[in-house]
Amino acid sequence: MSTTVNFDPQELAKFGELAHRWWDPNSEFKPLHDINPLRLGWIDRCARLAGKKVLDVGCGGGLLSEGMAALGAEVMGIDLSEKPLAVAMLHLHESGHRIDYRLVSAEALAAEMPGCFDVVTCLEMLEHVPDPASTVRACASLVKPGGQVFFSTINRNPKAWLFAVIGAEYVLRLLPKGTHEYAKFLRPAELARFARQANLEVEEIIGMSYNPLTRTYSLGSDTSVNYLLRARRPA
Repeated sequence: MSTTVNFDPQELAKFGELAHRWWDPNSEFKPLHDINPLRLGWIDRCARLAGKKVLDVGCGGGLLSEGMAALGAEVMGIDLSEKPLAVAMLHLHESGHRIDYRLVSAEALAAEMPGCFDVVTCLEMLEHVPDPASTVRACASLVKPGGQVFFSTINRNPKAWLFAVIGAEYVLRLLPKGTHEYAKFLRPAELARFARQANLEVEEIIGMSYNPLTRTYSLGSDTSVNYLLRARRPA
């Protein structure tokens, strides 16, 4: 497996500039705070996180990492953006959780620690890297045989462009302008193909929808905009 660092400097800089606001639920990261209980609950129902060794790829400021640690998982969080990682480490002093945060790429860690984790999560990240297939391969290498890998990203179609870019960034202003690039979105079939090519068995694809009237998110069958994919490495 290639250990070439798979990142976009502009993407790292974009999130680095906002890092100090990561844990503010009313900041630009409000959507992450809103969806975190939903996606965390889904992962826990599928994987029963308590006592599991978990890797959070693209952990950012640590929202999901801390949520999984609070459920009893032994968590390592990795990212290539220094400022969000520093925020994540600082927040541990407030939360009291124990998480091993590291500045390293998934590809490099896969070469160092193959097959070491019961669960690997990679949420809201694939649409920000130049080579998402490389990230998927790294995640597949990092999980133990029989372990599960969880991805989430954004579909690529006109509706997703309208809702995730125009609606979320320009109309509802849920996200800063320029957060997403439509060309980097992945259709579910494309992500499933990357997973199968990495020797993962796709077990579930589920949609995540936003209701602008109630301002709430829900999981369901609609994968036309945001969706999550769960896969397993064969035992």
